[in-house]
Amino acid sequence: MSPHERLRALYLSKPVILAPMEDVSDLVFRRLCRGLGAHFCVTEFINVEGLLRGCKRAKRKLTLPEDDQPTAIQIYGSDPDRLAEAAEMADEAGPVAIDINCGCWVPKIAGRGAGAGWLRDPDAMVAMAKLVVSRVKLPVTVKTRIGWGPESHMPIVELAKKLEDAGVAALTLHCRTAQMGHSGAADWTWAKRAREVVTIPVIVNGDIKSGADAERAMRETGCEGVMVGRRAIEHPWIFREARAMIDTGVECPQPTLEERIALCREHLLANVEARGEQHGVAVTRRHLAGYLRGIAGAAAIRQSLVLTDTVEGCLAILEDVRTRKQMARSPMEASV
Repeated sequence: MSPHERLRALYLSKPVILAPMEDVSDLVFRRLCRGLGAHFCVTEFINVEGLLRGCKRAKRKLTLPEDDQPTAIQIYGSDPDRLAEAAEMADEAGPVAIDINCGCWVPKIAGRGAGAGWLRDPDAMVAMAKLVVSRVKLPVTVKTRIGWGPESHMPIVELAKKLEDAGVAALTLHCRTAQMGHSGAADWTWAKRAREVVTIPVIVNGDIKSGADAERAMRETGCEGVMVGRRAIEHPWIFREARAMIDTGVECPQPTLEERIALCREHLLANVEARGEQHGVAVTRRHLAGYLRGIAGAAAIRQSLVLTDTVEGCLAILEDVRTRKQMARSPMEASV
């Protein structure tokens, strides 16, 4: 099976994809989400300038172990030639695809012409994509937004067709403008309009907060899959919930206390192993508020974890929560 055929097969499976998120969608988190149903992931976005300079952090993001597949590598930059050169390096790393970030709205990135900054000049964006496609063997995909500013300046429908003509293999569409950032509601109708004018797969992104959202987004837009970003940070179970709704139309039950505690432990221990104790404990904290949501006294538990710098201390807190909650259950509940 060729790389392009392999990617096409992934889209035919109606994928629920983990979005590229800086300092979030690293190898540890990709493995965790993959185990919950995200069988297609995208790396943190990689600065092409750092990668071409040999920056250790950029090179680390480029490394894909054998068990980290299928994964796409996402790159970003403002210079077409540098993007193409970095794409050649990414090609050698063996991802399922090379994704170009044309959607990041953060001013320090978009303001320099990278990310969503490309939407200020759609023709230049198409020319850049065509250059990258010509330089690599793997499929090239693009993640973008519906436009830079107000609705009158949204080029996405025409742009989608031009990107397809440039050789782009698939398009992920975050259904907000760059100027909206994360504010306002994502308008999935733009994904539907883009999907209607191209033959390449289109993935809908933005406000996918539940399994029901995932199923509805695909049904209403006709898109091949959905991409989940911020919701996964606090609730990675969304991948199995979305998979269940898409495949069977049946809602999954919410994760149990035991599952929540187990995920906290798994993520914490994996981060400590990958990053060392101090850093591993620190980077796991952002996830714990969501993982423990719904547990009585969750705010106090989270506060205790935030103030604890050791893995031993964190594990002791989690074990105490599990034990106390089990003891608080009635005999009938305990026997179920």
